[in-house]
Amino acid sequence: MQHQEKPPEDNLTALMEFVLLGFADMPHLQWFLFGLFLIIYIIILMSNGTIFLITKMDPALQSPMYFYLANFSFLEICYVSATLPKMLMNLGTQRRRISLVACATQMCFALIFGGTESLLLAVMAYDRYVAICNPLHYPLVMNHRVCTQLVTGSWTIGIPVMIELTYQIFSLPFCGSKQINHFFCDTLTILRLACGDTFLNEVLVYILVVLFVMVPFLLILGSYTKIVSIILKLSSATSQARTFSTCSSHLMVVVVFFASAIITYLRPNTRHSEGTDKVISLLYTILIPMLNPMIYSLRNKDVIMALRRVLCKLFTH
Repeated sequence: MQHQEKPPEDNLTALMEFVLLGFADMPHLQWFLFGLFLIIYIIILMSNGTIFLITKMDPALQSPMYFYLANFSFLEICYVSATLPKMLMNLGTQRRRISLVACATQMCFALIFGGTESLLLAVMAYDRYVAICNPLHYPLVMNHRVCTQLVTGSWTIGIPVMIELTYQIFSLPFCGSKQINHFFCDTLTILRLACGDTFLNEVLVYILVVLFVMVPFLLILGSYTKIVSIILKLSSATSQARTFSTCSSHLMVVVVFFASAIITYLRPNTRHSEGTDKVISLLYTILIPMLNPMIYSLRNKDVIMALRRVLCKLFTH
């Protein structure tokens, strides 16, 4: 009896690996991009970490709004850490390979954190709606138990769904190109590499986009419609400006995040769209986590005052 020759180990490894092209089409800018994204990553970690710490430490920032902001800042650190370290490693070493398991893990965490961000932004919009439209009942409605339940739900509700989606996608056969024209393992980009029938998987992706992007977006839209109608009824322009300033920071983040997510996942899928996907993905995976602390701190006097108090304590002891 003849024994089948055992395939070389390198060939087995090759079957289990993808190549993240990232920004390989700009070979002369690799070290510049490495430095740029490294600085951005450090800024994201330090600024969001600072927001998280001061909202936990300062007694004046113990309202529901800052409880949500602390969770949002921590989420931004998690979200960017799911994609940016691998991109930095690829830029620094030029070794762009990623194993199938690592790719699936990265996609799963990116989906979980992206879904959590969408739901948390909806919760924050609801918080502003109750605070402005029903201020007398605000402490009763937004008590600590309700806040904890809303945040816990935002973090956990998408986990089993995103794990199942990741499993379904990576159960597909990948018999063609292993080159991922993206800087991380994005859902639609991976589906383009599958050589089996991906129709059901694509339908599942669009259903989840509706549930985790469109539904929260419509809830936020409804909340802000009510908020604007209340603001316009206020007697003075000063009162209108002061009331709107409490939710304008959140609104800026909402517009950038949902606009980029909707354009990425709901526009017609063409073979020329991969380059555009990378640029748009930078908005919700890197730009928002970087701008979030600046938007919330520079436009919020309470956060600025709390930061000053924390710095004073640090330098006086």
